[in-house]
Amino acid sequence: MKKYNECLKKNIAVANGFEKAELVFKNAKILNVFSEEICVGDLAVNDGTIVGIGTYQGLEEVDLDGKYIVPGFIDAHMHIESTMVTPFELARAIVPTGTTTIIADPHELVNVAGKSGLDYLLAATEQIPLNVFVMLPSSVPATPFETNGAGPFLAADMQAYLNHPRILGLGEVMCYPAVLTGDPVILDKLTLCRNALADGHAPGLSGKALQAYASAGIHSEHESTSWSEALEKLRAGFYILVREGSAAKNLHAIISGLLESDCPMDRFLFCTDDKHLEDIHREGHIRFNIKQAIDLGLCPIKAIKMATINTAQAYGLRKLGAIAPGYQADLVILSDLGTMQVNQVYRDGRLVDDATWAHPPQHPIDPKLLDSVHIHTLTPEKLRLPLGQKNHVIEIIKDQIETHHLIETLPGIDGTFCPDENYDKLCVIERHGHSGNVGVAAIKGFGIRNGAIATTVAHDSHNMIVVGDNDANILLAVKHLAEIGGGYVVAGNHRIIGSVPLTLAGLISLEPGDLVQKKVSALIASAHQLGVASGVDPFITLSFMALPVIPALRLTDLGLFDVETFQLIND
Repeated sequence: MKKYNECLKKNIAVANGFEKAELVFKNAKILNVFSEEICVGDLAVNDGTIVGIGTYQGLEEVDLDGKYIVPGFIDAHMHIESTMVTPFELARAIVPTGTTTIIADPHELVNVAGKSGLDYLLAATEQIPLNVFVMLPSSVPATPFETNGAGPFLAADMQAYLNHPRILGLGEVMCYPAVLTGDPVILDKLTLCRNALADGHAPGLSGKALQAYASAGIHSEHESTSWSEALEKLRAGFYILVREGSAAKNLHAIISGLLESDCPMDRFLFCTDDKHLEDIHREGHIRFNIKQAIDLGLCPIKAIKMATINTAQAYGLRKLGAIAPGYQADLVILSDLGTMQVNQVYRDGRLVDDATWAHPPQHPIDPKLLDSVHIHTLTPEKLRLPLGQKNHVIEIIKDQIETHHLIETLPGIDGTFCPDENYDKLCVIERHGHSGNVGVAAIKGFGIRNGAIATTVAHDSHNMIVVGDNDANILLAVKHLAEIGGGYVVAGNHRIIGSVPLTLAGLISLEPGDLVQKKVSALIASAHQLGVASGVDPFITLSFMALPVIPALRLTDLGLFDVETFQLIND
């Protein structure tokens, strides 16, 4: 308390102009997100806090020569695990692009490793140059129709974490049918977090079902793929998280609709949800979402507000998202607002430069996180898919993670499915050492020829998932994936073309981010050389084929799952 009082006294003196600030930006164009004005003047920062705008002197002065200062960007919803790197390496990739805060849902790690996964993430996000807030995973596992590693993560397991200063509430409530039927397990979690926030996940939910879902106290939703869907959810009181990630790209549809409407924009935010490091390096992070919206015709100031103050207010981050006295000095220096070209980033009043990344913090890792792949013996017989009168087929939708549910005549020999130029074989293999289940299905639109792609990233239970056009390459890829302890593998022409080990829970690499990015880029190129279709991310698209809470048809280790009827298919 005494130290806080002393800092407060000092900041008040600096704001009054009685003392020099530690840092002053001179000749700046400062974005005020409250009045939507550009103010010209000096910006004073002391002890990591903005203390004044006007005319100030500083112990250190930076002449911006008319450049813009805007608040640091906030990703309203993301899964760190989808970047495949540690939180420190993620920060190294996104902070220089302007993202200074993320709100993370670690349900990937928790599905694999339970409390150990959550404890790792909380420890690994301490003392890094990125604000990381966390939502408690609500849907572990996402449904009862799959086998995860850790078993259920219940309200009783969450209780001890609620007072953590960086935990904001309940993560995306994915099993929306459980909410609609009043399932006691999810109701216990919603009750526990009733005084906190609860994120939503309700793709395609409409009418009274949407009203019922909203009545459970869920405050945000990021699965809208059209303007009409987003508008209905907005009317139901949700904050609308406009998602633009690696596989799910919804920004164009929603922002285009927003521009044609008269809707106020204070309940629209940006998120990436799942974005690969490869795409972050090529496009940027939340800055990319802002720029895409500007290119569609959205006013730059309003686009920046979606990435800053809108998100901060939605999640109760009182000291973030704005440039005003008392706010944390997370600042982005831009050449101009139209191009969103980032010149410099300050986090907590300190310049982010090469020295920022010189000493990665060390965190203990539970050994079981490094030993997470345990599969039963896999034989060609377990990969066999008998043909029937009704053959259910998963069809990929380009640039989306939703699928179509088709009934088609499939190619085969002696009553057994054989992939051809139109259909590949998809398998989900339980990898946590439990049942040894194997689910097999036909998939259309992936496009791989004479090869296979396998990964332990298979939302959200993270079993092995593999796609290929022949059993020999499928078995080869699975064998190598187990040998490296999880990650990504591409096999072709009966040999291993390449792999990226993800040794932490089969989800995260412990190598430097730039090295991971190079390996992933090479592997993506190899996958496309094997025929993977354009508009299909070889890894992220594949990883979502096992998620039974996104329409319309999915495959788990228990078999094909109809998301519309919310049941396994037995015919």
